[in-house]
Amino acid sequence: MKFVVVTGMSGAGKSTSLKMLEDLGYFCVDNLPVPLIGKFAELAYGPNSELEKVAIGIDVRTGLKDVEAALESLKEQGCEFEILYLDSEDDVLIKRFKETRRSHPLVANGRVEEGINKERNLLKYLKKNASYIIDTSHMLTRELKSEVNDIFSKNKGYGNLFITVLSFGYKYGIPSDADLVFDVRFLPNPYYIDELKPKSGNDKEVQEYVMSFKEAGQFLDKLEDMLMFLVPNYVIEGKNQLVIAIGCTGGKHRSVTLANKIYERLASHGKYGIKIEHRDIEKDNLRR
Repeated sequence: MKFVVVTGMSGAGKSTSLKMLEDLGYFCVDNLPVPLIGKFAELAYGPNSELEKVAIGIDVRTGLKDVEAALESLKEQGCEFEILYLDSEDDVLIKRFKETRRSHPLVANGRVEEGINKERNLLKYLKKNASYIIDTSHMLTRELKSEVNDIFSKNKGYGNLFITVLSFGYKYGIPSDADLVFDVRFLPNPYYIDELKPKSGNDKEVQEYVMSFKEAGQFLDKLEDMLMFLVPNYVIEGKNQLVIAIGCTGGKHRSVTLANKIYERLASHGKYGIKIEHRDIEKDNLRR
């Protein structure tokens, strides 16, 4: 029996995740009152049950006063379950509430920020005991679907961390959400080679040029080694979103090439959710 408790911040993607689990064959119940969790588990695990995979959604709408006691009771009864916790940054949640013109469930007529603060306090136990934490702050729906699919369908290892590898151009500014920033302007610039200038780091010719310098390979080896040390320690400290920014002058050639390469290396480890973005790759073209 697979039993998943889906919870987290309002606006972070709980309902969407439940729908995704339903598509994966889970019997899903959203907004289940906490007092009924034990009864539901009893029926799901019962000898006459034909259910193999179930998921329940619980959040502040149902009241979380006795959730710790309810889940601890399940453990005592030998009912194994996992907790999927959906989280997001406060400013992103506020923006989502404003865009949908919805009020926060804890402050119907008050400020959304106030409701978010109250909710985080109520959800402390669930987040602390979560099996998986997905931060959807910078995720597209398809990226969330991929993460849920990897965890609950492909049974991949999951380190409660989603990594974004981001290329950028210094002349357009350092990304404000970057956690780690690496400058690759020490490498020769393909911009000054006529046949490479209109191409980008997504093109084979540019990649071959950039990687022809031994310093590029050395940089990737050292960066990979450092990240393999840092990332597990970030996870231990509770970090669940990491943005690694790779920058060159215009964000089109060197940074794109090396961002692609480090993305490939990190993805090959298969331990964490990961995506690649090229923020400024088209900006030179737009300015002409």
